[in-house]
Order: sequence, then structure tokens, then C-alpha cells
Amino acid sequence: MSAKSIEIRSGRVIDPASQFDEAASVFIADGKIVGIGQTPAGFKADQVIDAQGLVVAPGLVDLSARIAGNIDAELAAAVAGGVTTLACPPDVDPILDEPELAERLVRHAEDVSQVRVLPVGAMTQGLAGSMLAEMSLLRDAGCIAVSQGRGLPADTRVLWRALQYAASCDVPVWLQPAEYHLSKEGIAHDSALASRLGLAAIPVAAETLAMQTVLALAKATGARVHFIQISSAEGVALLREARDAGLPVTGDVAAHALHLYEQDIGYFDPLTRFDPPLRGFGDREALRLGLAEGTIGAAVSAHTPLGLDVKRVPFAEAAPGATGIELLLPLTLAWGEALSLPLRRSLLPVTARAAEILGIEAGQIAVGQRADLCIFDPEATWTVNENDLRSAGKLTPFLGRTLQGRVVTTLAGGQPVYERS
Repeated sequence: MSAKSIEIRSGRVIDPASQFDEAASVFIADGKIVGIGQTPAGFKADQVIDAQGLVVAPGLVDLSARIAGNIDAELAAAVAGGVTTLACPPDVDPILDEPELAERLVRHAEDVSQVRVLPVGAMTQGLAGSMLAEMSLLRDAGCIAVSQGRGLPADTRVLWRALQYAASCDVPVWLQPAEYHLSKEGIAHDSALASRLGLAAIPVAAETLAMQTVLALAKATGARVHFIQISSAEGVALLREARDAGLPVTGDVAAHALHLYEQDIGYFDPLTRFDPPLRGFGDREALRLGLAEGTIGAAVSAHTPLGLDVKRVPFAEAAPGATGIELLLPLTLAWGEALSLPLRRSLLPVTARAAEILGIEAGQIAVGQRADLCIFDPEATWTVNENDLRSAGKLTPFLGRTLQGRVVTTLAGGQPVYERS
């Protein structure tokens, strides 16, 4: 059956890539955008979507969403959050260290949803940090990068060989900068607060030493590196310096780190246990500004659906992470509002700039492009509660908070895949 022809009528169309921001209609046929503003010759809509008073934006691009486990639920959460393209890290169950596992994930996503799922393969077998995975085979199976998941291998020689191998087959390497020995037993930011609470600390030096090591090896090997979830002001400064020097390096930041900082731990709230940990107020401000200036390229959901058994436990025992994919849009909008950015700039880190890091055509509204679109109400407010979240993981530190900006309709590949009731 052929795809519907759809007119999205009279919305505020925002394309961050071109900075287009005007009231217009968007016309879709055969899964692609065929017109913006003026009706294409001979076009006849099978369906009209009234977007009066709404924003029509590119489908969001999320560089970090763990969707293994209940994949169907997580893909439903993705489209409810306006996400139409996502990268899945390798540290899921099963670990994405074999081509067949990556291919299976992509096929399953295609079968149940039009969302594009891009696997990130494991850099080492089983993420054990010793034997390298077959990066070229993972690339051929559809992996857009390789990663060690959380942190770096304990043995720097393994990292060196991995970057050499990745450079030889032109596979980007995505690394969370955390020096193994400084971070392996820590659970909170190294500060007076952690000392008062008696929490094992992870110093900022764990991030900066890791970044310095990776940057030196990347320069020596020619590998393309992307830093996952930079968390500190010093980390932002190092990334800026590397980019100014012309190194092929990019970075992202978790959306929750644009709003939370170490004081939000409160009295050992396990919902605020993250890896990397929430850092100081000054770090949060540096992350906000680094994302605005483009030093940090993308904001990510860091979506990690976790159950009560591993999250509603004492802080030191809680698994790090939280559900986030349904909150990516409002948290990004709130970041832009805090810095008084126009919507077309606020949306850049979750659309065009994120797609640029992936090296794919996505995150933009242009004639000829795949029709991945997020239609949202920028004025709608809603309170985050577990019953409304579609993810199998219902836990987030934003439970009970009122957020602004809510997805009304999501289209993927020209097909409506979500409509808010």
C-alpha cells in the first residue's frame, strides 16, 4: 500500500539547519517532503493535519537512548517524545559486540516503528576492555560508531589499539571520558557535599585526564572521537581547545545535566544517581553555555529505563541513569528559555547538529528530505508522572515537575506514528 499524501497545514515551521521560521504548510508524499509553503503542482492530500498554533519541527535526533529490553515500549516512548532517529549505546542486554546483534536490533525497530535506530557497537568484546571487537564487521552491520559504554578501558594500550583500528576502517569512536581508576568506585561529584554525605567521590580530574589521554591518542592515530556526556566546566574548555586546534572531535551533554546539579541529590535521592555524576553549579552553567556556543554539539536524553528494584534503593546501591527520551524536548526548550535563545537555536542540538555528528541526513525540514517531523505545542505545560510515561522505565528526578512544551504528533518516514490523545 502506498504512503499517504499529507498536508500539515498552517503551523509555525522551524528548520534549525537553515534558520527558517515562518508560518507555512508542509506537504508530504511517498514518505518525503515535497513542498513547503506553496502547494506542489498536482498535489492532493489524503490527510490534512491542522497545525494552527503549533510548531512543526524536524523529528528529534537523540544520540543516546538505551532501548534494549522492552524495545517496543522504548520505541513508543521515543515517538511520544518526538524522537525519530536515535543511537543505541552498546552497554545494553545483550551487549552489542557482534554484527548479528546490531542487525537484529535494526530489523526489530523497522518491523514495529518507522524510527531509525542506529546501533553503536562495542569497542571491546563484552565491553571487558581487553580484546577488541570486530569494528569493521560492526560497521558493515549498520553500527554508526563504536564505544566502550561508560568510561574507558583500564589498560590505555587497549584504547590506543582501538583508536588505531577504528581509524583504519573509518569508524568513529564514542567515549565517555572517565579515567578508570579515578572513577571506578565513585558515585558522586568530589565536593564538600559528597564529603558531608559520606559518598565516594569522582573528581573532575577523572574526566579531564581521560579527555587529555584520548585527545593525545586521537591526534596520534587520526581517529574521529566523540565525547559522551561531558559533565564539567574543565571538560568543556578542553573540548573547545581541541576543536579550535582543528582536531576531529565532538561532544554531547545529557539534557538532565543542563538543569540539575549536585545539590539536587538532596538527602540521598537515588533518582539523581547518574554516571557521570551531577557536578557543581558552575559546571552546569558552563555546560549550558558550551551547548549554546556550539562547542558541545548535541543534547542527549541519556535514556536508561530502570525498574524499582535497582532505583528505589539506597543512593550508593542505585543503578545510574533515568528515563529521559520523553523529556528531551521540554528539557531542551527549558535550556533555551533559560538563555533567552530563539526556538530555531534551541532546537539545533537535538536536530541538525546531532545529525551532523551522526553523519546522516536528518534533523532538517527541506524538500526532498525524509519526512521525519515533530509537531509540538510550545505553550503546553504538563506535570511529569509515572502513569503518563510510555517507557518501561518510569523513574526520573523530574517526576512531579511541571515542564513546558509537549509533542502533539510525530511523523516518521511520512507516516503519523504518534498522536497525543
